[in-house]
Amino acid sequence: MSARYDSTRRAWQSIWDGASIADEIDAVQSPRSQRTIDVYAPYLPHDAPILEAGSGLSAVLFALRERGFDVIGLDYAVNALEISRDYDPSLRLMAGDVHQLPFGDNALGAYLSFGVFEHFESGMDAPLREAYRVLRRGGVIVLTIPYPNIVQRALTLKRRLQGISALNDDTFYESTYSRSALAAAVIAAGFEILKVAPTSHSYTLWGMSRLFRAPGYYRTNALAENIGALARELLPWWLNFMTVIIARK
Repeated sequence: MSARYDSTRRAWQSIWDGASIADEIDAVQSPRSQRTIDVYAPYLPHDAPILEAGSGLSAVLFALRERGFDVIGLDYAVNALEISRDYDPSLRLMAGDVHQLPFGDNALGAYLSFGVFEHFESGMDAPLREAYRVLRRGGVIVLTIPYPNIVQRALTLKRRLQGISALNDDTFYESTYSRSALAAAVIAAGFEILKVAPTSHSYTLWGMSRLFRAPGYYRTNALAENIGALARELLPWWLNFMTVIIARK
């Protein structure tokens, strides 16, 4: 792994040390996050374990457990696991790297990864192959990946014209994927795509201006939600912050 891989992991450890599980849970309970869960939840099995690879402070685990799913969290930031376990010792958590998962072949019913694969400078091919290995036949993979929407493209162009790195931070790697590039990578790993959908339009607005922010942890206000709803209908691939892709082994 590269030096930036190690520096990105250290950055996540620092992020989780300064974060709050209560705030993370509050964010997952927001209408914006619940809409995303509603997109992929119908594809998840109730008869097999589901792994969230890169579970952080476990907010999604709590949300899915409430819906009756058998969930396991994995992260390479051990401090995030320790914080989560202190909050709820009943959580099923393990330390590990998505490039080398501690599971046997065909062991899982579903593999979830939210905002993780874009942080690998080497790309997503290796973790996708590993996800394919651990999923049972018919198992489902669900990914959310940042989309290069019109706002992100404008910021990237501005940075390039200024002669600086397109990355926000050279020690913290983060990229975006177009829907065609994301779909191609998932297909190349052997998966059959079931759904590709834009999501989190209102969060793009949250990042643009305080005008769209509500009190609370990354909360969007009614104005952002209303404009986001219009964007989902009229310009779905212009302002979406994340792409959710669902595929089957």
